[in-house]
Amino acid sequence: MNAAPAAPGLIQRRFRRYGLFVRGALLFVAAALATPGCGYMVGNAYAPQIRTVHVPTFTSEGFRRGYELQLTEAVQRQIQMRTPFRLSKAYDADTRLVGRIISIDKRVANQNRYDDPRELEFAIAIEVRWEDARTGQLLQSREFPLDAPTEQLLARTTFAPETGQSLATATDETTEQLARQIVGMMETPW
Repeated sequence: MNAAPAAPGLIQRRFRRYGLFVRGALLFVAAALATPGCGYMVGNAYAPQIRTVHVPTFTSEGFRRGYELQLTEAVQRQIQMRTPFRLSKAYDADTRLVGRIISIDKRVANQNRYDDPRELEFAIAIEVRWEDARTGQLLQSREFPLDAPTEQLLARTTFAPETGQSLATATDETTEQLARQIVGMMETPW
C-alpha cells in the first residue's frame, strides 16, 4: 500500500530549511575564501614574470677557498629542482642572484677531559642579493626588511669525528642548508 502524500505545508518547510542550509554553506565558503593568511597558496610560489636567473660564482672574504664554488653549485641545483626558473648566462637573464661568503667558522663545541675534540661546530654566514638584471631593482622576499640591500643567512652544523663524521660531511650539510634557504628566499610573499 502506498504512503499518504505529505501535507503541502510540510514540503514547504523542508525546502525552506534546505535553502537556509545551502545559503549558510555558501556564506561559509565565501568567508573562508576571503580570509587572508590561511597558510596555503593557490598556484605557483614563484613570480610568474621571472623566467631566468643568473647565478655568478659566489665570492668569499675569507682565506678558505673552494667553499664559494661548492655553494654556487648547490644553489644552482636547488634552483633547478625546486623552482620554475631556468639558469642562464648574464646577458640573457631576467634576474641575477649574487652571493658573498662573509665568514666560515669551525670551533670546538665539546671536548673530552684530555682536550680532544668530541664535537665540532661548522658555520657559514653569507650575504645574498637578488636583483632584476634589466632594471637593477632589488627583488624582495617575505620576512625581510624592505630597505635592506642584502639578505644575511647563516647555516650551522655540528659533527663528531669519533663517529666518522668529518669537515667534508659538515660542509656538505651546511652548504645544502644554505642553498635551501636561498631558494626559499626567492619565493613570492603571501
